Amino acid sequence: MIERRQFSGGMKGKNLRYLNEPADKPAPVTRTGFLLLEHFSLPAFTQALDTIVTANLLRPGLFASRTLGLNDGEVVSDLGLVIRPDARFDTLAIQQLDLLVVCGGYRTELKAADEFIHLLRTAAERGVTLAGLWNGAWFLGSAGVLDGYRCAIHPEHRPALAEVSKAAHVTSEPYVIDRDRLTASSPSGAFHMALDWIKELHGKALVEGIEDILAFEESRYRRIKPAENICVSAPLREVVKLMHANLEEPLELEQLAVYAGRSRRQLERLFKEQLGTTPQRYYLELRITEARRLLQHTELSQVDVLVACGFVSPSHFSKCYSSYFGYRPSKETRLVK
Repeated sequence: MIERRQFSGGMKGKNLRYLNEPADKPAPVTRTGFLLLEHFSLPAFTQALDTIVTANLLRPGLFASRTLGLNDGEVVSDLGLVIRPDARFDTLAIQQLDLLVVCGGYRTELKAADEFIHLLRTAAERGVTLAGLWNGAWFLGSAGVLDGYRCAIHPEHRPALAEVSKAAHVTSEPYVIDRDRLTASSPSGAFHMALDWIKELHGKALVEGIEDILAFEESRYRRIKPAENICVSAPLREVVKLMHANLEEPLELEQLAVYAGRSRRQLERLFKEQLGTTPQRYYLELRITEARRLLQHTELSQVDVLVACGFVSPSHFSKCYSSYFGYRPSKETRLVK
């Protein structure tokens, strides 16, 4: 049996959902509850939820999520969509949570009953991680569970939060993760907040896989885009872009080194230090990833795909493909309609 090759660095994130790799040890399920307040921001809620659902597509069973309400009735979102929460927010619900997300909205009234405040304090005392979307941070601040924390809230409600929680550091950032408090001021902030939280729990590769899926429709008919990694130096970033632009006729390492103004040895050292791999391997993984995309999402023949991705023969292409994905390219599933 041929041992499967492992993708390196960011390329693993691009291919994570195709590898079916068992985890070294099963990760505990993170139990998440979304408390939906009246007129909550539906876009902010779904942006956060989507990241969790997508993470489970890549690594099943990482998260369990449910919706909660302050009572047994339905809740109306800011867009008029009516949702009946899965359960009532009470002490029993708190015992079954690792993360509680308070989902507010532009028209969510800044008013909290004593029972609600008590439950938020109880959740904090029991070590539940607390989050707030849109103006959800106001309710956390009212319960005193943001004291000493940095936090984010929609601009309209910053003065109100600063008033009720004088010990909180209210920022103008789109989202903030400060220890066991997560806050976001907008749908986009909720998305990036959830991504960073998942990254802390399960690593960079999973988050890159999530981003690849959620950006899929945008890039479906284009080649995968070079990752803009701020940790990668300018010379190496230019080499990676050059690789992306020359998949059909791969450049020699010496050509890449000349373009970067570095020697071959210097370029190899840059790849090792910043991407944890060699230039040759990164280039191959880039080409095999593009080949998988073309096989799935275009009507190109296998021969056309291998030529487009710079492979010299069907046998070489099949061998490389099988070594990474565990099956021959002829077995790839076509997803084109």
